Formats: sequence, C-alpha cells, structure tokens
Amino acid sequence: MGKLGLDPGTVARARELAAQAGRPVVELARGHTTVSVERAVLRLAGVAGADPDGIPWVNRLVDAVVADVGLGHGVALPVFDALLREGVDDVTLLAQKAAAGSVRFSVPDGRFRTAARRVADRQVRAGLRRIDRRRVERDRLIKRFGDAPRRPWIYLIVATGDIFEDIPQAQAAARAGADVIAVIRSTGQSLLDYVPEGATREGFAGTYATQENFRLMRAALDETSARLGRYVRLTNYASGLCMPEMAVLAGLERLDMMLNDSMYGILFRDINPIRTFVDQRFSRQVHARAGIVINTGEDNYLTTADALEAAHTVTVSQLLNEYFAHEAGLADWQLGLGHAFEINPDLPESFRLELAHALLARELFPDAPLKWMPPTRHMTGDVFRGNLLDGFFNLAGAMTGQGILLVGMMTEAVVTPWLSDRDIALQNVRYVLDAAGGLHEDFAPAPGGFIQRRAHRVLDEAVELLSRIASGSLLAAIADGTFGIMKRPPDRGKGLDGVAAHEAGYYNPAAVLLEGAA
Repeated sequence: MGKLGLDPGTVARARELAAQAGRPVVELARGHTTVSVERAVLRLAGVAGADPDGIPWVNRLVDAVVADVGLGHGVALPVFDALLREGVDDVTLLAQKAAAGSVRFSVPDGRFRTAARRVADRQVRAGLRRIDRRRVERDRLIKRFGDAPRRPWIYLIVATGDIFEDIPQAQAAARAGADVIAVIRSTGQSLLDYVPEGATREGFAGTYATQENFRLMRAALDETSARLGRYVRLTNYASGLCMPEMAVLAGLERLDMMLNDSMYGILFRDINPIRTFVDQRFSRQVHARAGIVINTGEDNYLTTADALEAAHTVTVSQLLNEYFAHEAGLADWQLGLGHAFEINPDLPESFRLELAHALLARELFPDAPLKWMPPTRHMTGDVFRGNLLDGFFNLAGAMTGQGILLVGMMTEAVVTPWLSDRDIALQNVRYVLDAAGGLHEDFAPAPGGFIQRRAHRVLDEAVELLSRIASGSLLAAIADGTFGIMKRPPDRGKGLDGVAAHEAGYYNPAAVLLEGAA
C-alpha cells in the first residue's frame, strides 16, 4: 500500500482501463506504416548522407518507391529487389540512382520476393547489431567510469543553436554536477519531415538534431566522463515527424535518453494522431533494443491546463504511456514518465498538493525513473522568488524519491538563461539534494491526512476518466480536448499524407526482427 495507502484494486483497475483504451491504438499502429518508419528501416540497412541540396538520400529513395508502387507494401522489398536487379551492393548508391530517375521499383513476388527479403533481412540485422554493440559499450563505460553518485539524476539543458558552442557548455555543466545533458532541438525541427545532415551551427533556440551532432556530443561527454570518473548521459528528441529515424540514429550513436511521448506531437505540434501512434510504437521498439530511457511529456499539459484541475489527466497519460511502452518492449527502468511542479504557488497548501501529486506518481510507478519538471508557468521574472520556487521543487523531488530532476532556472520566462544563471541553479540543486540526503526514506504523510486524501482523489478521477475513454476511444478523447485542452481529430494534422494502411504482403524486416528480438 506504500506511503499513500492506495487501494491495490483501484491501481489494478486503472492499469486495466489504460490497456483497454490503448489496445485499439496498438492494433491501428500494427496495421499502418509511415514514411518515417520506412526511412528508419533503410537507415538501419545503411542508407546515409544527403544530396547537394541537403535532402537525405533516404528521403529521396522512399519518395521514389512511393511514386512507383505506393507506401502500403513497405519499401524494403521494392528497394532490395531493385538492388539485386541493378547489380549494386550499396543501398545509398541505389538511392542516388533512383533520385536521378534511372531506377524503377516494383513489388517482387515468387523467387524474386524471397531473394529481396533475404538481402533486406541481412542488411537490417547488421544495423540492429550496430545498435546492440553501442548498448554493450554503454554498459562497459558505466562500469569503467562509474555511475552518477545519487538519485535523482541532475538533468540540465544546453541550447545555443551551435553544436560547437553546445559542447563546451555541456562539458562545463557536467563538471558542475549535471548527470544528464539534454541538447534542446532547434525550434520547428519537429515539423521537418526529414533529418538534417551533418554538424550544424544555425539552430534557433536549440541545436538541430542530426547524426553528426549526436556523434560529436557523445564523444565530448565520453571524454568528460573519463576525467570526472562518472558516466555522463546524453539526451535528445525522438518526437515530431521523424520519430522512428531519430530513435535509430540515437541507438547508432549511443544516446542514453530520448524524449518520446505518445501524445505530445499530437497535442502541441498538431501532428496527425495516427501518424504519431504508428511512429511512436516503432521508435519505442528501437529504444527498447538500444537500452535507451524514454522521457514522456505529461508536464506539458500543465502549461496549458490548470495543474489542479488537470492533475488526473497527467496520471491518465502516464498510465497510457506505460501501456504503450510495455507493449513495445520497454522495461520499467526505461520509463522516464513525466510530471511537473506547476501548481500556482499563491494557492494555500500548494506545496502539500505538489507533494501529493509527486508521491502519487512515485507510488504508481515504483520502478520507473520518473522525470520531475520544474516550475515554469508561474515564473514571473522575479529571480529571487524564482530561485526559491526552484528550491521547493528540488525539495519535493528529494522528499518523493524522483529519478530524474530537471534543473529549474530562476530566469525562466525572462531570458535564455546565462551561464551564471545555470551555475546558481546547479548550486541550488546540489545544496538541496545534499542537505536532504535520504529524506525520502523518512517522509511519510499522515494516514488519512491532506496529502493522502489529495492523492486518492486524483487517482479516483483518473480511473473515472480512463473508464470514459475505454468505453469510447482514445482517438475520440484526444479529438475532444481531454489532454492539455487541445482538440486534435484523427483525420487532420500534419503528416497525415505520410501514413498508409498495410496492403497484402506488407513487409518490414526491422519490425519482424525487433518484435522477435532477433
């Protein structure tokens, strides 16, 4: 029953309802593909690079296949059938020939299908083995360098727009105590239906997520990890229109965490719901294989909806994210489920309410490394008040045993934080965590008291909402504005033209290998 005295039957009922609501979405995802899923397959098979205009060859190749045979059969068999017919052994060279219009694609059958499938399986399996090697490498480096000295891990953001400016800032942040470095993605990248190529220096309010930028930052943090004697983790984004591809690139370059929420792109970027659910399932299968911890985005609901009134929607989303993650093969230790310290601080008992919400999440998901997000919505520009609020946030995280604690900045909502702001924020975190020590072991709310009653109420409201969703459909609930007060119908939104239902004979070698753990 834990510290909150939650009814095990109510908790079990909540999970049962989340599964009922989620199963139709999983079946929908199983029966559809997207251009990004197919591009991810080809990236695993070795397609790399971009044309002189910066358009990735993988985009050019998928576009050529779609123009000839459509998307519903998948691209693997048409591509590898053409590879055999053309007598080339480099799939990137095939993409270049296709872009020049010198290759035509068809859906093979009979012995030609068998031959194409054999080559596709071999190429994609090689890509997955590269990801497997990077996972083993991570485990080896953690053993060699040592791990973070405590939980929660201190999670800090860099976001200059220039990867070569991000690197020294990230290294400095690690030296100052950060355990996880998150490189914020350039504004608008989530709506690009391609992944930019190479090292970049021109991002706006963030740095473009590219394979080369991943590689450069990972190498820099490995160097710093060796000097510090502890492994420093790296985070980026598997969200937006290229979620599956980002997952593959993260696995290939040994990132440790990826932001990967089941509904964030739908609600806050107006990406088509079907596109998002198909993409997120495949991306999570890749994350499971790569040993990557996902971070979900429930905290964002509280930037648009009231943190008290919408508290139960956060719990509902966490339960749905857990169901979708488990179905895709992720283990509990990989579920960085999100929540946030966003109750209006002027409300009486606001800190007790925050403790109730944080402890509820901790007890519902005892084995998950929860990601606890700092106050943003009610930051006013008063840096002294802001630093105090961040201190209370840090204390709540220590008292409730959170797993990942994002560093709050007292200049939130005023400016992009200065390096000095970050140093003060890290000082705040270190003081609170050091002073609190194992306080979460001693903190227990009074039986039947304010905190317990609030947590029980939120859970009951979550069960009620899940019951309504399960009796209808999750897609309808999203269309009605249930989460974050955003209304997103399934027949609208960005990226819908990149979705296709599976046709007879659809084949995706990566999906087969990931689901079979081969």
